[in-house]
Order: sequence, then structure tokens, then C-alpha cells
Amino acid sequence: MKTVLITGANRGIGLEHVRRFVERDIQVFAAVRSPNDAGELRELADAPGSTIKVLPYDAADPAAPAGLKAALGDTSIDLLFANAGVMGDRKQSFGSVDVDEVLHLVRVNSLAPLKLAEALADNVANSADKLIALQSSQMGSIGDNSSGGYYSYRVSKAALNMVAKSMSNDLRSRGVITVALHPGWVQTRMGGAGAPVTVAQCVAGQQELFDRLKLSDSGHFFNYDGRELPW
Repeated sequence: MKTVLITGANRGIGLEHVRRFVERDIQVFAAVRSPNDAGELRELADAPGSTIKVLPYDAADPAAPAGLKAALGDTSIDLLFANAGVMGDRKQSFGSVDVDEVLHLVRVNSLAPLKLAEALADNVANSADKLIALQSSQMGSIGDNSSGGYYSYRVSKAALNMVAKSMSNDLRSRGVITVALHPGWVQTRMGGAGAPVTVAQCVAGQQELFDRLKLSDSGHFFNYDGRELPW
């Protein structure tokens, strides 16, 4: 049975990924900040025959990756999916950037996935699929930035893209595939009800992408539909 660890699994894109992985008979380690408050996820995990194990993980806590490593031990992880992230305050325009908030977003959106991958690199390298996926955003693309604004979020996701690129080089010799992903503008709490992409469309596209990624794809940035994006 394949094994996935996904962070931010309690709602939206993360929760839908969990549902679909379970439908595909995949073992899921669902990492969330507050397991006791993850009602829908708990229902899935408590269902008869469930392949879900809920684990505590707070991306803002530097000790969280070590906690996951302790819980998992030597369990192989076919897909490590760093999906958790935060948008931050909407007031991120030129002239109103809060430095402390930028640093918080970098810690959660950029450095937390790096430290998670460092903690679980052996688990991934010892699996069959050897895949690390980092949920980034097209707003972190330098080549695609034609509108400005959202400084805090853009900086944190651009930094995450650099993490993905560097990790792809560092882990390639171990056969590990590392990619950055853009989920699209999705109908979630962050994206809003008016977004053009449904959660189901995003998740279906990303899982199709996971199934066909090869080592030659490592170090690239992909839209949810498989289209490659500029860094």
C-alpha cells in the first residue's frame, strides 16, 4: 500500500486530497494543527476500514517536524505533501507591509516545508515513489508577476519555490522527485467562493500529476492541471 503524509489536511484542498487518497486505498498520515478540532477529518479517520491516521503538526512550531519523525519512525512515505500554508493579512500593498508578518509567513510557508522535508527525507528516499510536493502559488512566480502587491505572501511563496529548486538538486542523487505546485485560484476559505477552480478540480488534477511525475520533472513548478509554470 502506498503511503502519503499531507499537512493542512483538515479542510479545503488538504481534506479533499485525504478523501481521494482513501478512495484509492492509500495509507494517509493527515497532519493538522489541532486534531481535536478537525471534525470532518476525524469522521473520515474513525470510519470502519479507514486508512487515515491523524497526527498533530503546527507549521509555526520549529519542533513539529521532529514530532512527526518520532511518530513515523522508519515508515516509508511515497508522497510527502507540504500543503499547509497561510495567506496573512490582506493589507500587503506597497507602503503597508508589516515586516513581522512577512517573517511569520516565511517561517510558515517557506521554512516549515524545508524543515519537514529535512526531518522525513529518509522516509521518502526509502519509498517506492520518492516524491516531495510543496504547495506553492503562482503568486510566488517572479516571471509571472505582472500586478504587484501582496508582498508578504509573494515573498514567502517565492522563497518556497527556491526551497523546492534547491531541494531538487540536493535530493536528486537519492532518486527523490521534488516539485512546487500552484493549486489554481480555488474555491476555498482563502480563495473565496468566486474563484474559478473548484476544490475537486484542483485535487483531481494534482493527483493525476503525482501519478505521472518522473525524476526528470524534479525541480519544476506545475499548475494543478499539469502545465509547467515559470519560476
